[in-house]
Amino acid sequence: MKALHPRLGIGRLCGLFGMTRQAYYDYIRRQAQKEMETTVVVELIKGIRKVHPRMGGRKLYSLLEPDLKGQGMKIGRDRLFNIMSDNQLLIKNRRRKISTTNSYQRFRKYKNLVKGFSPYKANQLWVADITYIKTAKGFSYLFLLTDAYSRKIIGYQIARTLETCHAVKCLNQAIERDNEVKGLIHHSDRGIQYCTHEYVRLLQDKGIKISMTEDSNPQDNAIAERVNGILKEEYLREMKQVHHRELPDRIDEVIYRYNQLRPHLSCDMMTPNQAHKHEGELNRRWKNYYKRKE
Repeated sequence: MKALHPRLGIGRLCGLFGMTRQAYYDYIRRQAQKEMETTVVVELIKGIRKVHPRMGGRKLYSLLEPDLKGQGMKIGRDRLFNIMSDNQLLIKNRRRKISTTNSYQRFRKYKNLVKGFSPYKANQLWVADITYIKTAKGFSYLFLLTDAYSRKIIGYQIARTLETCHAVKCLNQAIERDNEVKGLIHHSDRGIQYCTHEYVRLLQDKGIKISMTEDSNPQDNAIAERVNGILKEEYLREMKQVHHRELPDRIDEVIYRYNQLRPHLSCDMMTPNQAHKHEGELNRRWKNYYKRKE
C-alpha cells in the first residue's frame, strides 16, 4: 500500500477504503521497520563477507542469528534469502576444471578401508587431497589434510609444483600438530603423491593405516572434495591478483578463518576447531558420506 498524501485527508480516505487511521499508521510503521531491518541485515552480511567472501546463506544465517535476536529482530531464513537476493548478495557456484590427480602410475594402490565407516571423534580418519589456486603468475597448489570427524584442516602446504615432497611436508605438519595417531586411517585418492615410497613409509612408520579410493568416483573421497570446494568457492577465488610469494600469509589467514570462524553444516553448525574437541555423533546437516561400522 502506498502512503496517502496528507492533503487528501487521511481520515476521510481511510474511511473510503474501510480502514482506520490507526491501521494506516501501523502499516506505515511496519514498512519503516522492515526497511530498517533490511538495512541492518545487509550491513551485517557485508561485514561477514569481508572475512568470508563467499559464505553461503545458511552459514550466514547461523552467524547472524545471535546479533538479530540481540536487537529484537525476528527474521526467518526465507526472508534472509529474499533480502540477499534483492541486494545481489547470493553466491553462484562455479565448476572445477583442473585435475591434480594422476592415478596412472607404477606404485602400489591400497584398499578402501572407510566404506561403511563413520568417525565418532577426532583423529580416527584423516582425508588428503590437493587443490589448485589461480594466481597472478599462473597456478599454485594447496596440499590439504583434513580430520573427517571435525572437518578441521590439520595440515596444509602451498607449492608451485605437485611433487611428493610437499605432500610429505603436509603430513609431517599434521602429525606434529595433532600427534594422536594410534588407530588412525589415512584416506586419499590414488594420486602419485600418496603412493610413493617416501609418503607410504612415513605413514607406516607412524602406524597409520593406509586407505585409498578404488576408482575415480569423487564420492570415494567426498569429505576432502567438499573441503576443497568450500575453500575454493568461498576464499581461494579471491587470490587471482595475488603473487605466489604472498600466498603463504594469505593461506594462513584462510585456514584460520575456515577452522576458527566458519560454522559447518556437518558439525551441527560448530566451527571445525570446536567440533575437534567433541566426541560422539554430531548433528550433521549435510549428507553423511561414511556410515559407522556396527
